[in-house]
Amino acid sequence: MAIEPDPHLSMVREVTPRTPEGCEECLRMGSPWVHLRLCLTCGHVGCCDSSPLKHARAHAYAEQHPIVEPMEPGEEWRWCYAHEALA
Repeated sequence: MAIEPDPHLSMVREVTPRTPEGCEECLRMGSPWVHLRLCLTCGHVGCCDSSPLKHARAHAYAEQHPIVEPMEPGEEWRWCYAHEALA
């Protein structure tokens, strides 16, 4: 049985992190984060689900940009919030 690729991968663009220094919302609020996720549709940088405010997930749902990747060096994977699965 073949595994179908995630249909949201068509939304992936070449992006530049809008706030490479940290989570966009947390920086504005002065809130801490754990790990950072890069939106592969628009370049938004948000904090992961282990962070108190989960801004990457909130952005994915609010903007309908479901595919992210980690900003940690050496980590190479993609996550789809819509399917709750690796993309």
